[in-house]
Amino acid sequence: MDLEGKFVLVTGASSGIGAAIALGCASAGADVAITYRRNRDGAEETARRIRERGRRVEVFAVELGREQDVSSLGRAVHAAFGRVDAWINNAGADILTGSARRLSRLEKLDLLLEVDVRGTVLASWTAVDLMREQPDGGVIINISWDHVGTGMAGENPILYATAKGGVLSFSKSLAREVAPRIRVNVLAPGFIETGFGEGANEEWRRAVVERTPLRRWGTPEDVAGAAVYLVSDASAFVTGQVLTVNGGVV
Repeated sequence: MDLEGKFVLVTGASSGIGAAIALGCASAGADVAITYRRNRDGAEETARRIRERGRRVEVFAVELGREQDVSSLGRAVHAAFGRVDAWINNAGADILTGSARRLSRLEKLDLLLEVDVRGTVLASWTAVDLMREQPDGGVIINISWDHVGTGMAGENPILYATAKGGVLSFSKSLAREVAPRIRVNVLAPGFIETGFGEGANEEWRRAVVERTPLRRWGTPEDVAGAAVYLVSDASAFVTGQVLTVNGGVV
């Protein structure tokens, strides 16, 4: 897919899926802005790899749950690039690894609602405000989860489904609100080789493979390929849709 001449923003691009999406867009010819919350070293590494591809990159530290931070991000991106052709809301709270996995159920819920739901809504509104002023509109991509429509037992899946289900429903309504000049779509990854998957025990990892028709875990690059498609003109007649990237599990 050709993204030559496009300007793309990817939130949460210091590692994992966000970094892969940013690199995928850069490899397809886009200049990129990326955000991070705490992992500055990871964001700078992503930026370095984008520059290696000969593309321009800007890095911003943002707390996406804060309206002031998100508004400032919109102004900064507009000042840096003059426009934003695609805004990809990848950033999400991690409740599965590190110290966050020891949070209480309520603390995890609050974190997911602040970052995944409120952050996505605020960022999408900011993107819409920018894109409505642009002759060619733009593209918004939000990140949900493949099990939102089917469910999964367990404390963490229930909490995750609560947040990502909200993202999906919001995005479908937003797509109707801002059409025809702005397209809004959703990516719904499944079992992807990020920090959580890499740290899982081997028995469970094998069980995931057995449940997956394509017989492997997904990679961040698999999700990035889908994102590049949704940014590109090849998807010009696609809006309000959910593209599930999960090897057929759901």
